[in-house]
Amino acid sequence: MDNTGGMTLSELLAQPGVHEHVEIRGRFGFLAFHGGPVERVTSLIARDAAKLSGASFYSIEQPEHRPLHIPSTRFRTQESKHLASVIDHVDVVCTVHGYGREIEKQHLLLGGQNRELAAHLGGHLQMRLPTHFRVVTELDSIPKELRGVHHRNPVNLPRQQGVQLELPPGVRWNHEARDWADADGLEHTNEVTAVIDALAETARDWMAQTVMSTDGSYLGSTSPG
Repeated sequence: MDNTGGMTLSELLAQPGVHEHVEIRGRFGFLAFHGGPVERVTSLIARDAAKLSGASFYSIEQPEHRPLHIPSTRFRTQESKHLASVIDHVDVVCTVHGYGREIEKQHLLLGGQNRELAAHLGGHLQMRLPTHFRVVTELDSIPKELRGVHHRNPVNLPRQQGVQLELPPGVRWNHEARDWADADGLEHTNEVTAVIDALAETARDWMAQTVMSTDGSYLGSTSPG
């Protein structure tokens, strides 16, 4: 969905009430481009997973009354020094998105070019979520527009690229409160907690494999076992 008429990232950031949030920590990054009212609960999940794991974090928050959705391929690092600072710092990322198509509303979709990380994260998610949620890691089983494999998509810009996580409404909705799980005053649902814990554990696993030289310079990392 694009309701912006071709708006660029710099034009979005110039809109009243639009703010970037960035926290530089570890070399794993969690990104939420469509935070706040655009793709509800995604920035909450990315932020809390980053905090739990010591990962880096970037999000864009928009005002409730005017959510604008621009495609991820228009999020150019040249137009945001904050986004560029995170992409330059991390080795790998997980971008957190939400989708709302009528079919497969219980499916969590793991796109992006780092397929090894997708499989690793998929295992953590499936282990923690109720069995009626299906975690899809096979790219051919994900709708093309949700695969996140385009080279301009920021999920694929870090050195080891990353995973695009698409969350269905069922994970992001608080059924008891009949509201989105990030509504003011609500505690995390079991589903939101499960996703946050799976993301945080994946980031910890990945960063634990990082190999550093004795002087602290980065040498590279191995994939999680």
